Amino acid sequence: MIVNTCGFLDSARAESLEAIGEALNENGRVIVTGCLGTERQLVEDAHPAVLAITGPQQYEAVVGAVHRHLPPVARPFEDLVPTPTRLTPRHYAYLKISEGCSNRCSFCIIPHLRGALTSRPAAGVVAEAERLVADGVKELLVISQDTSAYGRDIKYAASTLRGREIRAHFQDLTSELAKLGVWVRLHYVYPYPHVDQVIELMADGGILPYLDIPFQHASPTILKAMRRPDNEVKTLDRIRAWRRACPDLAIRSSFIVGFPGETEGDFEMLLDWIEAAGIDRVGCFKYEPVAGAASNALPGQVPEPLKQERHDRLMAHAQALSAERLAAKRGRQIEVLVDQVDGDGTAVARSQWDAPEIDGQVFVPGAIGAAPGDLMTVTVTGSDDYDLMAVPGGAA
Repeated sequence: MIVNTCGFLDSARAESLEAIGEALNENGRVIVTGCLGTERQLVEDAHPAVLAITGPQQYEAVVGAVHRHLPPVARPFEDLVPTPTRLTPRHYAYLKISEGCSNRCSFCIIPHLRGALTSRPAAGVVAEAERLVADGVKELLVISQDTSAYGRDIKYAASTLRGREIRAHFQDLTSELAKLGVWVRLHYVYPYPHVDQVIELMADGGILPYLDIPFQHASPTILKAMRRPDNEVKTLDRIRAWRRACPDLAIRSSFIVGFPGETEGDFEMLLDWIEAAGIDRVGCFKYEPVAGAASNALPGQVPEPLKQERHDRLMAHAQALSAERLAAKRGRQIEVLVDQVDGDGTAVARSQWDAPEIDGQVFVPGAIGAAPGDLMTVTVTGSDDYDLMAVPGGAA
């Protein structure tokens, strides 16, 4: 068994160590990889029985460890496996365009764990996307640590694909992906000015009208302490302009509550800002000290009970806003992508506003003949706090 670990938050480190222990109990032959693998002594002290420990992105080392402890058997016709092997369902795939991050947020150690921003050549990204689509993928989920900074580290250098040059720039890359005729969903996008041009692609239908933007907070005081862009009014104006250009735009974001120095006024400002910005999908984290993070030295640490209280208040607020925004979609005809079909014939699908595993779903009873990976038109008949209910076709 291979356990891919996280070393960011203390709670994630504890969860990773627990997962390693569960794997050892279940299987006994375990290889550890991922960010926690950079802390070899910690892993060895907790679980001395692991076979090998590697760090993030060390794919060759992982495969080498597998081959040492489970040598491949020469049965080429029986053991032939497509390359690369995906762990997602056949109809969607993650497309990683860069690794690392050059931001210096005070609460984050990702640059330490994964290094500075390192962008892939655009030709390689587009070629991989084309292969995925040819293999049956209906949705590409574009990911990185800072998607809208793509190409900055290589000065947006062009690379060649079948005789034509493609620039390593966020706008150029999304324009290329929009030509593939599949859903393209953008994650971890910072609201830089050049994102404005991508909104035009969304309005034209080339890219899904969905942005995953890690705003983290709205209070200028807290954003400054976080070392994040702190002009929340300018950001709000940009969001409103995006919605004028693309009324169907859905925005997902995550926020940190209980950051050192956060006052009740800062928190109330965050609640008001989420509503004013119309954030459709909200995730919330309670601030945790991270070993090596600059924020550990900040004054005004917030007590854990208050962090929990603010977390619960924010999520209740976001839940009410989500229910209101989803109710407004009743009666609309929309396109959905089917993820699974239950035994009673109900299709469990997602709309253009729903990323897999983190957002809502669309439940479609009576989806006769539907199969995972199908795109189908439905009419929304109902909603709850996070999900939609619909019927096939245009008849409500």
